[in-house]
Amino acid sequence: MATNNDIERLKGTWDYINGENFDELLKELEVNHEVRTIAKTIKPRVIIDEKDGKWSLTSEKTYKTTTVQFTPGIEFEDVSPDGQQITMIIQFENGKWIQRVRFKNGKEMFVERWINDQDQLEVNMKCGNVKGTQLYKRVV
Repeated sequence: MATNNDIERLKGTWDYINGENFDELLKELEVNHEVRTIAKTIKPRVIIDEKDGKWSLTSEKTYKTTTVQFTPGIEFEDVSPDGQQITMIIQFENGKWIQRVRFKNGKEMFVERWINDQDQLEVNMKCGNVKGTQLYKRVV
């Protein structure tokens, strides 16, 4: 059974290892071809941190760094990396980071993050019937 300690294990710096079906997921989200082409070549570094109950997720990419700051369980407005207005809520359940992202075009994406059995950050994403995954290894 996963615990809150599993959520604490998400904190740190993570380098991208590989992913599956990310381009198809971006197509489902109606991300334009140019952005999808760039996204395929990028191996982001992800930094997850928390201070006084406020969490942050920073994604460092060669062309752009984005940071999302949030309090778990509180819905908030943000802008996606490709500039779309979104509404997001992130909650921690059973040792997993559960994220729902609603786009202004009506699309919804669900993201789960957790530490798998190989001590990697595993990210599962779903929009409609399209699923994608990414794996990251701990740097710090």
